[in-house]
Amino acid sequence: MSRWRASRWLAVLGALALVAGSVSLYALGSEDGALLAAQWQHPWALLLLGLVPALLWRGTFGEDARTPHLRLGALGGLRLGPRGLRTWLRDVPGVLRASAVALFILALARPVSLLRPESTSERGIDIILVLDLSGSMEAVIDNLPVDLQHLVEPKPRGERLTRLDGAKAVIRDFIARRKTDRIGVVVFGKDAYVVSPPTLDYHLLDTLVSRMELRLIEGSATAIGDAIGVAVARLRRSDARSKAILLLTDGDNNAGQLDPSYAAHLANVVGAKLYTIQIGEGDIAVTQEGVDLLGNPRFVQRRMPTNPALLQRLANATGGAAYVATDATALRASFHDVLDRLEKTQFAASVASYRELFFLLLLPGVLLLALEALLRSWLLQRFP
Repeated sequence: MSRWRASRWLAVLGALALVAGSVSLYALGSEDGALLAAQWQHPWALLLLGLVPALLWRGTFGEDARTPHLRLGALGGLRLGPRGLRTWLRDVPGVLRASAVALFILALARPVSLLRPESTSERGIDIILVLDLSGSMEAVIDNLPVDLQHLVEPKPRGERLTRLDGAKAVIRDFIARRKTDRIGVVVFGKDAYVVSPPTLDYHLLDTLVSRMELRLIEGSATAIGDAIGVAVARLRRSDARSKAILLLTDGDNNAGQLDPSYAAHLANVVGAKLYTIQIGEGDIAVTQEGVDLLGNPRFVQRRMPTNPALLQRLANATGGAAYVATDATALRASFHDVLDRLEKTQFAASVASYRELFFLLLLPGVLLLALEALLRSWLLQRFP
């Protein structure tokens, strides 16, 4: 029996080598052998290949242990009986199933072929969006354009949009309309922070802007000078002909270490124009303050000082322009007017792409499973 078992193992390994060789020739011959230089995006999945030997044993020798047996008084007569081709091929379905699972695991590891980065000549502008996240941005804003309402999360009954909601919707719409403009984002309250340097990854920018919330940073004060200084630092090494800083705020400078006038001077040094957009008009704004006895939002008027003269002075010092957006519609119009004023520049953009190769492993795996099912139901049926 040991000789027979060794012969059977040789047959199993021979079948496995034949299947593996055939699949390898197919996969490596397709897509100009791209699998040879593939990079695996989910390499942790390759650990599952350790289960394949156990599956191979279960589909071959383990199959005998699960098959009902009949006890006979003597086996001499059976040893002299013909064995036939089916006896030698009975382990092929198990080999096919184990090989198919191995291919599925390799496909799960997601092999990709990186294409050579292509350098393209683009025309665009380097823009830094500077957004105020101080507490005054919780004031109410009205007249959001209908085509921007899908960019705002639904509000509970009775609640109104805040200035931050309107600013986020307009910024996300602005980003979605860009094609070759490199955009960066800075947020500020009592301090200023870089959310993203200038980039062409608009999907990332949209995600980052959509997650901005009040109280994300310390919003008890407004450091306009620091915010402009941080934006200037991100444009210092820009080679764009047109560089712009769009400052969205609804307050006055009352914090920070950098004087706004000196920050405007730094913007001139790097050749950036400063465009200021004041959200809201006047020092009185409407904000929500709790709910009434019926659970409806209660709105009150609060004094929120602004300094339009400062914003106008900063814009004039850099050759930019100052705007006052009384509602969300005016805010969007201000953005478009800024773009009309800017001159586009030409720069080189490097774009890398990749090609998915998992189908080169998935397709032969499915075919091996189909072949296994066909053999089990037709040529290699077991009895009982």
